[in-house]
Amino acid sequence: MQQYDFEFGATYGLVRARCLARGQSTRRTVLRHALQAGCAIALGPVAHAQVSQPTIAAWMTEWMQSKSLFGRLQMSRFVEPTYFLTQPTTWRPAQSPSPFAEVTVPTGFVTDFASIPRVFWSLLPSDGEYAHAAVIHDYLYWNQARSREEADSIFKGAMEDLRVDARMVGILYNAVRMFGTSAWAENSRLKRAGERRVLKRFPDQVGARWQDWRKMPDAFAEE
Repeated sequence: MQQYDFEFGATYGLVRARCLARGQSTRRTVLRHALQAGCAIALGPVAHAQVSQPTIAAWMTEWMQSKSLFGRLQMSRFVEPTYFLTQPTTWRPAQSPSPFAEVTVPTGFVTDFASIPRVFWSLLPSDGEYAHAAVIHDYLYWNQARSREEADSIFKGAMEDLRVDARMVGILYNAVRMFGTSAWAENSRLKRAGERRVLKRFPDQVGARWQDWRKMPDAFAEE
């Protein structure tokens, strides 16, 4: 992580100078550009080729076609790029003792991976490891039984347990710490409005839309 911190610090300085030259002086704007530039540093030329077209749907489609190689998640999807678990999945800390308790995401949990800024999805190889950590993170952001800080720390810990590249762990952790507030607040608003995200029955026909299913109270389990 020290190497990543050094690289990101250098990137931040360069990006800040560019932003100031363009009249973009707010800290949030500078950090956003620096994080995106940091992703390019972490992944090299491939990142530059991919970052312009972030798409969760394409990433998940590629991952789901090869998911049998990993077996950590069993998922299906609606017409929209919105997914639901057909089996529960659990994350347990690799190190013991750990400050974090295990997390179990229940069967039927619906996720659109909104807890991770979308621009970063184009940088994630479809290897299943990121998907597992991302589902855990999305569930914690929806359930909100733990603090956002703890959810983000568990996301970081899950990626480290899965041996994700340290530089990418740092980039994604910084991204959710910086930009996760809006996703957390939106989930809180939806929960107060009565939305639920754990299905008790699944679509039985092709072409089912999440926008229709989310309006069916009898389709969801109590949370």
